[in-house]
Amino acid sequence: MEIGIDSFASAMASNGKEPANSSVVIAELLERIELADKSSLDVFGIGEHHRKEFLDSAPSVILAAAAARTKKIRLTSAVTVLSAADPVRVFQNFATLDLVSNGRAEMVVGRGSFIESFPLFGLSLHDYDELFSEKLDLLLNIRKNEVVNWSGKFRPALKNQSIYPRPVQNPIPIWIGVGGTPESFIRAGTLGLPLMVAIIGGDTHRFKPLVDLYREAGRQAGHASEKLIVGLHSLGYVGKTTEEAVRDYYPGYAETFTRIGKERGWPPVTRAGFDAQRGPLGAFLVGGPDEVAEKIIRHSKALGGVSRVSFQMDNAGLSHEKLCEAIELIGTKVKPLVNVAN
Repeated sequence: MEIGIDSFASAMASNGKEPANSSVVIAELLERIELADKSSLDVFGIGEHHRKEFLDSAPSVILAAAAARTKKIRLTSAVTVLSAADPVRVFQNFATLDLVSNGRAEMVVGRGSFIESFPLFGLSLHDYDELFSEKLDLLLNIRKNEVVNWSGKFRPALKNQSIYPRPVQNPIPIWIGVGGTPESFIRAGTLGLPLMVAIIGGDTHRFKPLVDLYREAGRQAGHASEKLIVGLHSLGYVGKTTEEAVRDYYPGYAETFTRIGKERGWPPVTRAGFDAQRGPLGAFLVGGPDEVAEKIIRHSKALGGVSRVSFQMDNAGLSHEKLCEAIELIGTKVKPLVNVAN
């Protein structure tokens, strides 16, 4: 199983209430990606947001900087908000990243969990799903064909248009990032694309019927089972002990998600709710190395087999030093425990 880290390049200071120095934030993020590579982690992902709290509006630029400082780790988006992007530019950006990294680029494409990109780029939320479907179709067409003939509703047609550069990898990996919509799981399966499931709350095993939908849709579309791989993106943090991990992570997590919850009508975070989420069935991967490794294995079995797990850690106001410690623990302790069990 591949183990990795996802980051949204949080722009906030460790108190979660004021912006940090943006240049320092990016420099420290690049240090963490370099450390993840040295710690034998498999993948590092950068999200995409267009908000004051995050510095990841141009993930391919951050990943290209990381490519120059790393040797083995795969570099991916997490996710590319394809609905609000031009698929031609998305392909060109990640094909270039693939060249810079000598074949280590990937992308996870999705519709995003925030909606600020729609008004920013002059798009209508009424077209939320239709935009994604059309742009995914074009992106896959570009990946397959050097010369593209394509037409759609939202973008000018392409007629005998050559698109460059071409990546090292043929094909460059494209994952579908999904939340909890059955149609999204079915679409990924029908297309035979790998699936990255973001589970940031609830009991992980409850996603099994949706994962089954994905695999069955892929089977019915004639795709080989080895193409239908599932990844898991979860909130998580690893400390030397469970007590240390909870002490470090909970305060900042509670502040962040209570604030986000106000935008979405969620109730405030409670310690009881947090403890349930980090319990045996809950989604959070927060604890000591042994506990977290056991939970990853348990989640994989519950979902019928998982090929990749990514920790989303920089959502709790943790210091750069604490995040570095966690990355080392995940790479040197958690990953070996998981792979021995597999």
